[in-house]
Amino acid sequence: MVSVSSVAGASRDGAAGPAVVDGPTVADGPTTAVAGGPAVPAAGTVGVAPAGRPGRLSPQAQGVAALALTVLIWAAFALSARALSTSSLKPADAALLRFGVPLVVLAPALWRRRRQFASVRPAAAAKIVCGAGVPFFLAAMYGGSLTSAAFVGAIVPGMVPLFVSALMVAAGRGLPRGGQAVGLGLIALGVVALVWRYVLPLNGHVLAGSGILLVASGLWALYTVGLKEVTLDPVGSIGLLCLPSLAVMAVLVLTGVLPTGLATAAGSDIALFLVVQGLGVGLCAGLLYAFAIRRLGAERSSVGGSLSPVLVVLLAVPLLGESPTAAVLAGVPMIAAGVALANRRPRPATA
Repeated sequence: MVSVSSVAGASRDGAAGPAVVDGPTVADGPTTAVAGGPAVPAAGTVGVAPAGRPGRLSPQAQGVAALALTVLIWAAFALSARALSTSSLKPADAALLRFGVPLVVLAPALWRRRRQFASVRPAAAAKIVCGAGVPFFLAAMYGGSLTSAAFVGAIVPGMVPLFVSALMVAAGRGLPRGGQAVGLGLIALGVVALVWRYVLPLNGHVLAGSGILLVASGLWALYTVGLKEVTLDPVGSIGLLCLPSLAVMAVLVLTGVLPTGLATAAGSDIALFLVVQGLGVGLCAGLLYAFAIRRLGAERSSVGGSLSPVLVVLLAVPLLGESPTAAVLAGVPMIAAGVALANRRPRPATA
């Protein structure tokens, strides 16, 4: 799956999962530009667009369309993580496409931002690169190969609010309260419901895959916290993530640490992962989500994004031939509801 604010976190990175909270309340942040366009308002605000021409979509309809495309991309990430196990591509190949394509497309814009990259503190950059770069990507792909698309779509984005809240509490922020606490509790219960049937009788592969997906979710939470420490716009954030990640992957492939099958892979597999991972997850998701926030506001966008796990389950049936189990049918809706509650912005107190 990154900061207008914690709720709008996914708008900066091309993230693969819904936006997350960052403590007891959703923090408002400064505005940011979307790919050189108009500024994105801080979390919780709704941009006011000029009156459209007759026949054009209203700002609300534009926001809904952008959000729907974003959720589809997030779902495609989970589906591709599972599909990689039956693909002619290796995880290293998918990673090269994921981090390389955005750099090629955005090369001129990233070159203009080169001085901004130099001003990013090393600690924040390390959180971003580790949290959403090669470690996160390989953990999500490998965990998906051991479980199912439903597990990837539910655990990776679903557990992020819990991990972020834990990081905020460790940093001295207060404990979550009210609806946010209820939402975090629902997420935890949903994950337990998801994996419980694999404890007795013991299924080591699924439990190991679930554990790896939890690691991926924790890394994404670290990335979310790190991206709140930088002031880059969405395009700059993509560059800060992809450039070091591509360099690391190139070293791992050239030294033989990670095998590659890109030269002999099927053209259809290359095209699929280029579109889904490179253009979709790597480039379009963050920019579209930022646009949706500008049109709809952060709260409505984040709640809409919580539908991603449910969509993954529905799409995995016809696309991957997965049949949702009782555990999936019980756990995924609980996680989706928990994410929606955890991302709700508290209403301001009235006099």
